[in-house]
Amino acid sequence: MAFGAAFLAGAINSVAGGGTLISFPALIWLGLNSVAANATSTVAIWPGTVGSAWGYRREAGRVAPRMWLLVAPSLVGGLAGAWLLRLTPAGIFDRLVPFLILFATLLFLAQEPVQRAVGSGGAAGHQTAAWFAGGILFQLAVGLYGGYFGAGIGILMLAALGVMGLGDIHEMNSLKTVLAGCVNGIAAVYFICSHMVVWPYVVVMAVAAVLGGYLGAGAARKLGQTAVRRIVVAVGFGMAVSLFVRK
Repeated sequence: MAFGAAFLAGAINSVAGGGTLISFPALIWLGLNSVAANATSTVAIWPGTVGSAWGYRREAGRVAPRMWLLVAPSLVGGLAGAWLLRLTPAGIFDRLVPFLILFATLLFLAQEPVQRAVGSGGAAGHQTAAWFAGGILFQLAVGLYGGYFGAGIGILMLAALGVMGLGDIHEMNSLKTVLAGCVNGIAAVYFICSHMVVWPYVVVMAVAAVLGGYLGAGAARKLGQTAVRRIVVAVGFGMAVSLFVRK
């Protein structure tokens, strides 16, 4: 089940994003407590982010230099979020998980409308220093949420980057991918150093996620983004409901 969930997550991430909504609940259903499942999923799926960032290297080269300042709040927020997760008792996090999955699923559901809105360039005028400072604070909050849970941070960042003045959706996706890699990467390092991950699952899922991103993307593209997105949303809502019932 872990291999299949990670394979599917890798394929979905390569096309539409939202793979965490598959891999994280699967680990819970395999018997891990929610904190260990979250840490393990983060570490296992992170290598796929590196591949995505490399794929966007051309677009990343066109991003305005000052936008890379967002790496700092991403790292700080991701580390702080991971630290908060470690402090959260598993019982409390278990009760939060259905709400977090539901929230992340709603964010994923809003992705296309937000991409259309920010892709239109309507918010391109907000490029003042004060507005950028606000963007840094918002990215810090996104990093905090990402380090704590993670699912759905991509859509939050796309919305913020559009408001901060970026108009090219491909450049935005390249920056979003790097920032997400920073958030999840620093969180993964913390989880590993804190002995919070279950390594047998990490190894199996990391291999599966890479294979899924490489092999499964073709099948996912044949289905089309709309069909893949519907599958992710259905799984997200289904997992949220099942965990509400389970708890």
